Amino acid sequence: MGIPGRKVAIITGASQGIGAGLVDDYRKLGHRVVATSRTIPPSGDPDVLTVQGDIADPATAERIAATATERFGRIDTLINNAGLFIGKPFTEYSREDYEAMIGVNLTGFFRITQLAVEQMLRQDGGHVVQISTSLVDYASSTEPSVLASLTKGGLQSATKSLAIEYAARGIRSNAVSLGIIRTPMHPGEYDEELARRHPLGRMGEVEDVLEAVRYLETASFVTAVTLHVDGGRAAGH
Repeated sequence: MGIPGRKVAIITGASQGIGAGLVDDYRKLGHRVVATSRTIPPSGDPDVLTVQGDIADPATAERIAATATERFGRIDTLINNAGLFIGKPFTEYSREDYEAMIGVNLTGFFRITQLAVEQMLRQDGGHVVQISTSLVDYASSTEPSVLASLTKGGLQSATKSLAIEYAARGIRSNAVSLGIIRTPMHPGEYDEELARRHPLGRMGEVEDVLEAVRYLETASFVTAVTLHVDGGRAAGH
């Protein structure tokens, strides 16, 4: 059982890129962390526990929540960072594409968030953050993304519903809507073209995302917000 009052964060999709950055950032904030992804290796930090598994499988969510409560005693923050993006013209999506994106982006959010909120209700509140995409708000004929809009748009709506349902119980819910962030997902040879898709003329960096999540973590009067970290994309181009 963990130390009461020592905050604990769960971070999904935590093996690389934004997720790995979030793990490091929450450790700097003094949180213990339960980090999960399909292939995440064990951590040498005793205050970081890793759980391997597919977040689309509800059994993975059960193991993550059990790890957090059994080893650390509480759950204070859940960051639903795991996400899958498949960009295709709408009529070219396969059933496999649909099921994969629904599985990670929606099913993956659903069970782990239920379990985290149940634990937060037994405590003194908590904070849930969804990582979304500016394509929900800024549709582009050059970036077909119906399944991203369907799934991540659903998460942005759920963010508001969670915030209002649990506001009186001390649980906040927010989202961060991203532009294109420089991570291992994006080969470097396309950086110049990807930068031009943002009014600010550059790609985002992982640190830009960390700053936004850090703000939401400490902004105790902020809930039901989708914070755009997208170089202006959501406003148009």
